[in-house]
Amino acid sequence: MAKAKSKKYLEALEKIDREKLYDPEEALELVKETGVANFDETVEVACRLGVNPKYNDQQVRGALVLPNGTGKTAKVVVFAKGDKAKEAEDAGADIVGAEELVNKIEGGFLDFDVAIATPDMMSMVGKLGRVLGPKGLMPNPKAGTVTNDISKAVEEAKAGKVEFRVDRSGNVHVPIGKESFEADKLKENFDALMDAILKARPAAAKGQYLRGVAVSTTMGPGIKINNQKVTQK
Repeated sequence: MAKAKSKKYLEALEKIDREKLYDPEEALELVKETGVANFDETVEVACRLGVNPKYNDQQVRGALVLPNGTGKTAKVVVFAKGDKAKEAEDAGADIVGAEELVNKIEGGFLDFDVAIATPDMMSMVGKLGRVLGPKGLMPNPKAGTVTNDISKAVEEAKAGKVEFRVDRSGNVHVPIGKESFEADKLKENFDALMDAILKARPAAAKGQYLRGVAVSTTMGPGIKINNQKVTQK
C-alpha cells in the first residue's frame, strides 16, 4: 500500500507544473522552494541516459570537484602505509590505516563518505568489494580514489568531489549542493556536473544520450528540466 504524501509535500507539488520542462535556472530557483523537511536538504540531479549498462562499453562513470562544494564536509578514510599514511594524515584524512582498517570495515564499520587507497593497498582492499561496492565506496582509479597522489585525493574529497556512475536502469543520481545554497551557486554546480556527464558519453552509445534530467531536494518532488537547455552550451 502506497504511503500517503505529507501536507508539505502536496503543497510543494502544487508549485510545480508537472507537464512543463523547465529551464535549468528556473528549476533551480524552484527547487529551493520545494523542500519539505525540517533540515537543510540536499539538492540532487537525476539523469536518464540512453545507454545499456549491461555492456562494458556503455558504462558511464566519472568524478569532479563541484565549484561550490556539496555543502557537506566528507569523512574520508585512506588505506595507506608508511610515508603515504603520514601524507594522508597531513592532508586531513579522518581515518588512516592498513590491515587494521580493512578488519574494522569487515567488522561493520562504515561511518565514512569516501574511501581512498594507494595502488599497493588494493590487493588487501579488494576483499572489501562486497561491502564497499554496493554502497559506492570502493576505491577506483577512474574516480581518482586509487592513487599515489594521496594529498590531492584527500583535499579534493574534502573540497566537494562527487562521483557519478550509471546504475542498472541507465540512471545517474548526484548531489549538487544544499537547499540553502544560492540559486546561482547551484547552477554553477549543475553546469559542471552536466558538462562532465556529457563528456563521459561512451562511443558505443547510439541515439539520444541525455533522455531526461530532473532536480529535487532529498524529500521533495522532482522538477523536470528541458534537455535542450542542457545540451545547447
